[in-house]
Amino acid sequence: MQIVNDFLWKKGMKVEDLLNSYASLGYQSIELAKAADVIVKMKKDSAKIFLTFTSNMVTSGLRGFFAQMASLGIADVIVTTAGGLEEDIMKATGEQFKVGRFDSDDVELHEQGVNRVGNILVNNESYMNFEDWLMPVLDRLYQKKKRWAVSELLREIGLLLEDENSILYQAAKNGIPIYCPAITDGAIGFHLYLFQQKHPDFIIDVVADFGNILLSTTFDEKKGVIALGGSISKHHAILATLLNGGAEYAVYMTTAHKTSGSMSGATTEEAKSWGKVKDESDVATVIGDVTIMFPLAMIKALEELESEGLLKKERADSEKKKGTLQEHVNQHAKS
Repeated sequence: MQIVNDFLWKKGMKVEDLLNSYASLGYQSIELAKAADVIVKMKKDSAKIFLTFTSNMVTSGLRGFFAQMASLGIADVIVTTAGGLEEDIMKATGEQFKVGRFDSDDVELHEQGVNRVGNILVNNESYMNFEDWLMPVLDRLYQKKKRWAVSELLREIGLLLEDENSILYQAAKNGIPIYCPAITDGAIGFHLYLFQQKHPDFIIDVVADFGNILLSTTFDEKKGVIALGGSISKHHAILATLLNGGAEYAVYMTTAHKTSGSMSGATTEEAKSWGKVKDESDVATVIGDVTIMFPLAMIKALEELESEGLLKKERADSEKKKGTLQEHVNQHAKS
């Protein structure tokens, strides 16, 4: 049985040292240390890793870290929500979000044209600029073909962004599919709707993409899930594992609790009752703010994986893309 050890600061302590100390500290620190170990195990076992996160995490500075997970070969499949996509595009095209306060005067913010996400502020103008960028892109996609699965659409958009800190860009560059089952649940859905009013034969096929995510893995493959937050993104990933025999590894991080009966609060142990996670799987459920918990666990895992040469090398993207939609957009701008 594990003995509780006192935590002591050491000069020059690394994140790896910190997480190793967490393993015998108690409470959620033990689960956090375990989460790092499970991530290492799923990667070493060549499991197909599903990374899921909700849009509020992309609003934060975790956006660039998620992109890095794609470039380093941690994520094989990404599942997220509509807000995460549009805010990734906003930041990739120059928009900047500001740090505010949780106790801001929200009526005053509304009068100033500012939207609050926790203690992060997003200007209305950012959404208008997003529309100005997106509509010409949709027009070029429509000229290319009329029917798109969501993940196909997102790959084409990702190829246009050319921002190393963009999730969409890194996923497209590294051949990682991004699934967004609720693509209409945000500004991007509204603009897709408006575009379809002008072009009724323009179809975004959500059902086709449901099939794509189910077929993104098999019974024979080992599977791992890193689910940050809950929502539809988490459920689609674990549903894909359920229909393909269950996951061997799972890490959940959330601020929700199991007593809610919600998808966000459902633990890795509860997932075993559904067969989403196998009975003998390695799992960890961490209760806490993902902006704090995930970097700590992930950095510890990255340090171990890097020391064993198991990370994909990050590359500066200096090559020019040929035959992509960007050429068409550039030609359109000149005409």
